[in-house]
Amino acid sequence: MSSAEASPDTEEQPPESRGFRFPSALTVLAIVTIAVWALAFLIPSGQYERDADGKPVQGSFREISSPQDFVQRLNDLFLSPVNGLYGIQDTQTGQVGPDNSGDLYGGAAVFLFVLAIGAFITVVFATGALDRGIARLAHRLRTRGAVLIIAIMAVFSLLGSVEGFAEETLGFYGLIVPLMLALGYDRMVATGTIILGAGVGVLCSTVNPFATGVASSAAGISLGDGIVLRLLMLVVLTAVTIAYVVRYAARVKADPSRSIVGFLPGDREQAEASAGTEPEPLTGTHKIVLVAVTVTFVFMIFSIIPWAQVLTGDADATPYGWELDWSFAQLAALFIVAAVVVGVLARLGEKKLSATLIQGAGDFVSPALIIMLARGVTVIMNNSKVTDTVLHSMEGAVSGTSSAVFGILIFVVNLPLAFLIPSTSGHATLAMPILAPLADFADVPRALVVTAWQAASGWMNLWVPTTAVIMGGVSLAKVGYNQYLRFVAPLLAILFVLICGFVALGAGLS
Repeated sequence: MSSAEASPDTEEQPPESRGFRFPSALTVLAIVTIAVWALAFLIPSGQYERDADGKPVQGSFREISSPQDFVQRLNDLFLSPVNGLYGIQDTQTGQVGPDNSGDLYGGAAVFLFVLAIGAFITVVFATGALDRGIARLAHRLRTRGAVLIIAIMAVFSLLGSVEGFAEETLGFYGLIVPLMLALGYDRMVATGTIILGAGVGVLCSTVNPFATGVASSAAGISLGDGIVLRLLMLVVLTAVTIAYVVRYAARVKADPSRSIVGFLPGDREQAEASAGTEPEPLTGTHKIVLVAVTVTFVFMIFSIIPWAQVLTGDADATPYGWELDWSFAQLAALFIVAAVVVGVLARLGEKKLSATLIQGAGDFVSPALIIMLARGVTVIMNNSKVTDTVLHSMEGAVSGTSSAVFGILIFVVNLPLAFLIPSTSGHATLAMPILAPLADFADVPRALVVTAWQAASGWMNLWVPTTAVIMGGVSLAKVGYNQYLRFVAPLLAILFVLICGFVALGAGLS
C-alpha cells in the first residue's frame, strides 16, 4: 500500500514527535474539498462536446452559464462524501446526485475492492506464512550479503508492484537490521534494502490496486492497459536500485569509515547474536498458503490483461474467447473468496477467520474513505461545470508539444501533488479525471498518463517526510532522516532520468 494507507499491525512503531505534524490525507482532502468548492465560484463554467466514447473533442470547448445557484452548490458540498461513494450521474444533464437515475459516478466499486484487498492481506499475515517465508529467506542467505540484499529487495519490489507493499515493511526492521550489521554492513544498508526495495516496486506498480487500480478506474481504462511498459520499468528500475544499494554495501564492508551513518555502540556484538538465531521452519500449511497467495495474484493478472491487444499490438483487436476482462466487481469477489480460502487452508477456525476478515476490512477503511472523499471533489467540479474549464486551460499548455514531452510533463506536474497527498489512492482519484482526458488531446493512450502519474507518486514517496514508511523506517533503523536523504539523493536523480526516458519511450511507441 502507499504511505497513507492502513496496514496490518507491525512489531514496533516509531515514537511520535511533538513538533509540527503534516496533516493526514483525510484532512488534506477535506481542505481541498472546501478550497475547490470555493474556487468553483470564481472559475467560469464550460464544457466540451463529447464523441461516441465520451471523450472530449479538441477545439469544441465553450463557456456556459453556471447550472447551479448558491443553495445547490452548498448542497453539493454537504453531499460530496456521499456522492463520492454512490453518486449517480444523470444521463441527460450530467449532474451527479445520490437520487438520480443513470450511471454510477461514485467510487463504490473501488471502495469495496479496497476493503476486499484489506481482508485478504490481513488474513495472509494472520497465517504467519509471509513473515516466516521472508525470515527464512534472510537467514538462509545470511552468509552471502550481496545475494541476501538482492533477494530481499527483489521480493519486496515484486510485492510492492503487485499489492502496494509498503507499511508492512516496518515489521521487518527488527530482523533485517541485525542481519545486515552481522554481515559487516551499516544500518543504512538495511534501511535502503527495505525502503527502496518496496518503494521502487510501488513506483513501478503493475497491478497494484491502490495505485494502478484506482488510477485506471478514474481514467476509465482497464487495469491491464499499459502493463507491458510498467513491467519493463519494474525490471530495469528495480535492477538499478538493487545495484545502487549493493554498491554502497560493498563499499561500507570494505571500508567501514565510508559509512554515512557509522555504527552505534554494541551494534556488531548484538547483531551477531541475533543473526545466529534460526527462524522456525515453514510448515506444510505455510507452504500451501504461499502457493494460494501466488495463484491468487497470478490469476488476477491473467484476468485483467487485454490479451488480444497485448499479443497483437492492435488497440482495437477483438478479445479472445478465453479473455476474462474482469473489472473491480469481479476482483473484489476474487479477493473475498481468496481470503476465505486462505483462512480455511491455514485452519484459522471460523471465529478467528471471521474476526480477521472484519479487522482487515476495518484496517483498510482509511484508504477507502480517502477514495470516497477525493471522488467527492470531482463531483463538485462536475456539477459546477468547471472540470472542462480546467481541462481547457491545461489543453493549451500541452497543445503543440510532442507526445514524449507530454508524458514527461504529466510526470513533473504530479510531483507537488504527490507531496501534498501522499495517499496514492486519494491522489489518483483527485487528479486522474482531469489528467486522463489530456491524453486524448495529445493522441497518446490514457494508460501512459496512469504510468506517469504513479511514477511521480512513487518517486516522491521514496523520500518525502509526509510518509509513515520513510519516517517510521528511519526511526526504527536508528538513522537520521538527513542521513537518509544524503544516501538516496543520487539514486533519486538516476531514477528521475530513467522515468522520463521510459515515459517518453512509451509515448513515442504509442
